[in-house]
Amino acid sequence: MVKDFYTAIEERRSRYSITNESTISDEKIKNIIEYALKHTPFAFNAHNGRAILLLGENHDKLWDITKEELRKIVPEENFQDTSDKIDSFKNGYGTILFFEDTKVVKSLQKDFPLYKDNFPVWSLQSSGMLQYNVWTSLSIEGLGASLQHYSEVIENRVKKEWEIPSNWKMIAQMPFGKPANEPPEKEFADIDKFFKLYD
Repeated sequence: MVKDFYTAIEERRSRYSITNESTISDEKIKNIIEYALKHTPFAFNAHNGRAILLLGENHDKLWDITKEELRKIVPEENFQDTSDKIDSFKNGYGTILFFEDTKVVKSLQKDFPLYKDNFPVWSLQSSGMLQYNVWTSLSIEGLGASLQHYSEVIENRVKKEWEIPSNWKMIAQMPFGKPANEPPEKEFADIDKFFKLYD
């Protein structure tokens, strides 16, 4: 599917109602992630972004782990809503986990001390661009996705389960699948609140 850049930006939305179907092959999904990792800009071209693709039983296991860990901290009387939300992610086709390699960041801080305080910030900015590039690419291919942040709750178990290096810091989780419905119309605030032009 080919779309112009502006249409791709406009049509990328958070899609929470997804199914365990995909509009493209697993190989195509893999290629999208690899392409984004290769071409997303990173400070000093350091490529500190990392990603893991979970499909099938591995995708299901991630959200089972998430529910188990949340059960430990969410009051029982409030847990049903939490459980339903996690199940909506598990209903998807797969999940992409995003990480930053802290070893790379620390190395840059050591090699370029003048910018020491900036590298963690730049790393997160690059991670955001990586996530956006993957997300928009999935949308172009007819897949719906959302960005989740359960890292503090699940990171230790996820690293143990999938033998992820300790220096990979989890940033976000992106469940995706074939959209089950259309998103609501998007409302926009007055652009003058966010943008100024001086000429």
